[in-house]
Amino acid sequence: MPVLRVALDLPLHRLFEYRAESASTADAGLRVRVPFGRGERIGVIVEVVEQGEWPDEQLKPATEILRDHDPLPHDFFALCEFASAYYQAPFGEVVLQALPVGLKRVAPPNRRAGRVKKAQMALAVPALTEEQASAINKIAVDGGFSAQLLYGVTGSGKTEVYLRLVEQALALGRQVLLLVPEINLTPQLEERVRGRFTERTVVSLHSELAEAARERNWRAAFSGEADIVLGTRLAIFTPMPRLGLIIVDEEHDASFKQQDGMRYSARDIAVVRARQLSIPVLLGSATPALETWANARDGGRYQLLTLKERANPEARLPTVRIVDTRKMVLREGVSETLVTAIRQRLERGEQSLVFLNRRGYAPVLACPACGWVSRCQRCAANLVLHLADRRLRCHHCGFENGIPKACPTCGNQDIHPFGRGTQRVETWLQSEFPEARILRVDRDSVKSRKQWEAVLEQIHGGAADILVGTQMLAKGHDFPKLTLVGALGADAALFAADWRAPERLFAQLMQVAGRAGRAELKGEVLIQTQYPDHPLFGALVAHDYTGFAATQLKEREQAGFPPYTFQAVLRAEAPAMADALAFLESAVRLPTIAEHEQVMLYDPVPMKMARLANLERAQLLAESYSRPALQAFLPHWREAIARIKSPSKLRWHIEVDPLEL
Repeated sequence: MPVLRVALDLPLHRLFEYRAESASTADAGLRVRVPFGRGERIGVIVEVVEQGEWPDEQLKPATEILRDHDPLPHDFFALCEFASAYYQAPFGEVVLQALPVGLKRVAPPNRRAGRVKKAQMALAVPALTEEQASAINKIAVDGGFSAQLLYGVTGSGKTEVYLRLVEQALALGRQVLLLVPEINLTPQLEERVRGRFTERTVVSLHSELAEAARERNWRAAFSGEADIVLGTRLAIFTPMPRLGLIIVDEEHDASFKQQDGMRYSARDIAVVRARQLSIPVLLGSATPALETWANARDGGRYQLLTLKERANPEARLPTVRIVDTRKMVLREGVSETLVTAIRQRLERGEQSLVFLNRRGYAPVLACPACGWVSRCQRCAANLVLHLADRRLRCHHCGFENGIPKACPTCGNQDIHPFGRGTQRVETWLQSEFPEARILRVDRDSVKSRKQWEAVLEQIHGGAADILVGTQMLAKGHDFPKLTLVGALGADAALFAADWRAPERLFAQLMQVAGRAGRAELKGEVLIQTQYPDHPLFGALVAHDYTGFAATQLKEREQAGFPPYTFQAVLRAEAPAMADALAFLESAVRLPTIAEHEQVMLYDPVPMKMARLANLERAQLLAESYSRPALQAFLPHWREAIARIKSPSKLRWHIEVDPLEL
């Protein structure tokens, strides 16, 4: 009797076997409903064999093979196999996480028929600059695998390069996958893509979609009906029978790294998928990740394409000025220099953006009498004051509480907010500029796609004079009337324990600076700091990403940090820190480690956020100067770790190429 080898979404590195009388080898890639424990699960048939590893009499029969769509293709499984092996994730988890929720339900709800949208009005096609035309000519859409980095200053027209390449791929009968880091970038880009390709089917895949819409769009991509798929990181696994081009916009963005389940990088998986399919992949950014830059410079693995000028001939890169705040009296964190600049824009009818990457009213509520601080009961973090809805909220675990009327420790009624967030800056600006229309844009004020579209309409329609925002406003947006950007509170990142902090800060400030002066109006950027002589700010003033990147890469090479070494981290979490550390100590002493001399293990330590959601967290770092050596070590180490006896409530995972330590 035929035996099905089935992938299930379980934290186990093996396939499960079931009997199926009516199965054939052609059923590999179909979903199947199978008994598991006291219930049933949906799995995916990986292969059909005549004889399994277990005797037939020990196998349960599959309940039903689901034939409502074509089998998942071989290249899909090949990509999942790579991701499973490289990121040390169970194969079944990788396969099933790529499917829409509705296809994993044992009893899916009835779906009404839906139509994929098509644009109603075509948008004009702008003329190419010489730099854009040169970049396009260097990318052979029909020339097999190639990897290019499109490094272009903000406003240089990277999106137009993408669209011209999409046009070439569609003319060859291919599908295109365009990845963006976050949902808030998709409305503008989706509108532009639909407007350019009015006769083509365009679908989006991201977490904000309703379950039915996501399944419908996934099926359109899988069947080949959709010509263009616009999605966030999980879309990289979407099966597409005619895929001919992958584009990763804002490739440096940390949102492309999954932080739970299988901790993969969608950018890196995009390169692997392109190589497997022998198609081109284009990575685009104004501030490339240093790993990507190292791969592209000096004739590396990627071809470097550069756009040095803004696409609008009337637009120029904004002037960046450093505001030395060491001897200034700031009002709610805002210098008089910035106040004057905002007032000038109001008089001219132009827009200003005050950038502060901290939402809420204040990062902490405290008592000056006894020193009480509003700490989270579940995390090693403070509760952030949200004055608008009278709540104290943890931005890490979601715990929230009401604002106390007096200090819980000493009863003092004179408790104060310390520090500032976007709500507090917004409130002060309203009092300073009562005539101005002020719009705050952060994850508290914009929680859905509809809200985001309404905010964009307000900004483009001139219904806001001053924007107060977090990094939601820092990338991918084009506001013609925005001529001033003021950056507050950037200094903390300069001295963070995370060695990636300077890279992130530079990218963040460069991206937010790029919002200014994108049309014919001249742009200006004011960065407030108490460390005006720091080299990072000098590079920002000169718009010198290449110089900054060279300095950072040299420091990393000297320190032995990626991309010159390769890392994986074993993390453990338990109700007690002692249990987490003891587990990691056992992992360090495993005998299999001695067989891998090129891999170094560091001592277990508590994580930077040592307590999260009532669990104590610790980690240990594995590092090697050889990626193959590290990859050869990890599967053996993982198998040995799985045999360590540990407390029942302890959980652990391995993360490869971690972004945070």
